[in-house]
This record gives sequence, C-alpha cells and structure tokens, in this order.
Amino acid sequence: MITITDPDFDIRKIADSGQCFRLNRDEDGGYTLVAWGRMLRLFDMSDGCALDCSQADFDAVWRNYFDLDRDYAAIRSEIDPGDAFLKSACDYGRGIRMLRQDPFETLVSFIVSQRKNIPAIKRCVEALCARYGEPLGGGDAGVFAFPTAERLAAQDEAGFLACSLGYRAKYVLAAARMAASGALDLDGIGGLDDGALLNALLTVPGVGEKVANCVMLFGYHRLGRFPRDVWINRVEEREYGGAFPLERYPDTAGVLQQYVFYYARSAQYA
Repeated sequence: MITITDPDFDIRKIADSGQCFRLNRDEDGGYTLVAWGRMLRLFDMSDGCALDCSQADFDAVWRNYFDLDRDYAAIRSEIDPGDAFLKSACDYGRGIRMLRQDPFETLVSFIVSQRKNIPAIKRCVEALCARYGEPLGGGDAGVFAFPTAERLAAQDEAGFLACSLGYRAKYVLAAARMAASGALDLDGIGGLDDGALLNALLTVPGVGEKVANCVMLFGYHRLGRFPRDVWINRVEEREYGGAFPLERYPDTAGVLQQYVFYYARSAQYA
C-alpha cells in the first residue's frame, strides 16, 4: 500500500474532473481505476490517499500516470493576481492532476463523448470494455482492460451500436482501423510539435478541434492545449469577454482549463 500525502492530490476531484472515464467511486467509498491494462484500487484516508499497489508498480506506472513529479502549486502561483475568477477556480479545484492516459483509449473515449454527459460516456466506455476488452483481476472481478485497436478494428458497427455509441460507432471503427493499420501511428505522432499533432488527429473521421485538443491534453500531456466545450465557452463569455487569456499561460493553459471546468460545473459557481 502506497500513501500519497500531497495536498495537490484529491482522488474525488480527479475522478470528477472529466478527463478520465474509468476512475469510479465504489460502494465502499473507495475508487477503482483501470488504466494501461491494470486495475488499481484507491482509498481516501485522513492523512492522504492510499493506493493498493506495490512500490515497484507505483514507481513503474502510477507515479507517472498521476504526474506526481509536477509542482501544481507553482502553476497556480503564476496566475494573474487580478483574475479573481481564475483564483477562485484554482482554489476550488486544488487537488486535480493531469493524468497521463493511453492515446488510443483517449481518442476513442473522446470520440464517444460527443454530445453525451459524463455518466453516459462512462456507460458506453464500460460497455466497449466488457464486450471487447481482456478481463483483469483474475477474470472474476467484472473488470476489463480497454480493448486494443486491433480488436476493435476487427469488429463491425453493429457491435458498437449495441454499446449505445449511435452515430459515433462509425467513427470509433474508423479510428481503430487507422490505428491498427498504422495509417495513424499514435506512438509516432507523439513526437510531433503541437500544430502537426493537431493536424494528424484531425485526419480521423469524426474528430474536430475539441476532440483533438482533448486527446492532445489528456492523451499526450500537452499542457498548453485548451479544449472548449459548453462549460468553458460559457465561462469565457461570462468572465473573459469571449476569450480566455491563453497567451499568458502558453505551457499550463490545460491545467487551468481543468480547474475552470471543474469549478464551472459546481453549485458554488452556478
């Protein structure tokens, strides 16, 4: 068992931040995360958050996954002192961290996310995993890894429609076939600059600017990206006259976007 005592680590806020769809609260109050073909249980404790894993697994996978070597307090300290809204959003969202997720899973998940709320996205993703993913936890835990591109590429739209993907089914199939064939080299494009990476992702049918930016931020850890959805657009209009000051935060806008997104959906802001 590994305990994280960093005040900038709040598993509840991370789970509710909208960047990951396979980190869920369990009936016992703990959390189950499925990522990178592994299952991890986490528990809120009075002195931090406990991760049910070995030190070796923590060092090999979870330290990097949770971006634990980054100083998030330093990021917040750089915000404009005159920006009262952003200060409130950052204070409210303190504890959110930017997860380092698998690019293929992120691509498929955010294709699925279009015009769906978070609970519906999670149901669709879990349905895909249960239908096509490999079982984890000894095979009897009812937990499945995210399916590989090759496995999804071998399917047809009917199976995806059965997972409630609707019109997104054809886009998921196209993305899987591009990734499986190498037409979209998800590892290779990770070495491109932001502009070229964006253009590569936009070649996937059904992927527009918003989904591409989500994949860049959540799947490639490009922390300068700033995906816009209805919540962010509302904040930009209400607080910034239609334009968030991205030029001030070229390397950390994506972190701030998560604080803003989390705060904008809260009763405190509404």
